[in-house]
Amino acid sequence: MTATDRTSTESTGTLLSEAIRHISTLIRSEVDLARAEVDQNLRKATAAIGMLVGAVVIALVALNVLAAAVVSGLTEVGIEPGWAALIVGVVLGVIAAILFSKGGNDLKLSSLAPSRTAENIKRDARAVQGGMSK
Repeated sequence: MTATDRTSTESTGTLLSEAIRHISTLIRSEVDLARAEVDQNLRKATAAIGMLVGAVVIALVALNVLAAAVVSGLTEVGIEPGWAALIVGVVLGVIAAILFSKGGNDLKLSSLAPSRTAENIKRDARAVQGGMSK
């Protein structure tokens, strides 16, 4: 083995070693990005769950008010107290429905997936394939 062959082999080994190191760093970075993105999405899901809990609480209050409206409507001769309770119950029911709808939409699984990380991995794969074809 001549000195030129040894230098060529060392250069190839060095290049291969650096390529492996870069790929390892890239993979580590993508895993860190995925972890951060999932963490962010879980925080959003927590807020959505909070809205759902709020909707349930308000729905229970609305049910209570509506029940009071029925009782009031049956026991009262005058209409005004019962109608007032009915209006309040309907308004609270509408608020609960809006919160429930918003919370349910925010909890869709597609919104929890790490989409930016997936796009980065696809881009990196295309870049590696493009570099290997040259």
